[in-house]
Amino acid sequence: MILPLQSRGDLTQRQWKRLIPLLGAQKPKTGRPSKDHRTMINGMLWILRTGAPWRDLPERYGEWETVAGRFYRWRRSGIWQKILQSLQPTC
Repeated sequence: MILPLQSRGDLTQRQWKRLIPLLGAQKPKTGRPSKDHRTMINGMLWILRTGAPWRDLPERYGEWETVAGRFYRWRRSGIWQKILQSLQPTC
């Protein structure tokens, strides 16, 4: 798979490798295929960095409704909490 050029602020390859095991399956068992997790997360990070409304998300990250929907779905299902706990150092 050829990835588009990385934009400033997008996940690095090293960061992405740490996140992959924490995310759900990229391809669902039924229904239409999901959009790429990495692109979606980069879109979420763009929103976080800029403070812009979802509707202003650049096209390179996909449709804003799709990115926002995945963000809120992952929040409801606890994926963000799981990611945070996994990446925080334990004391």
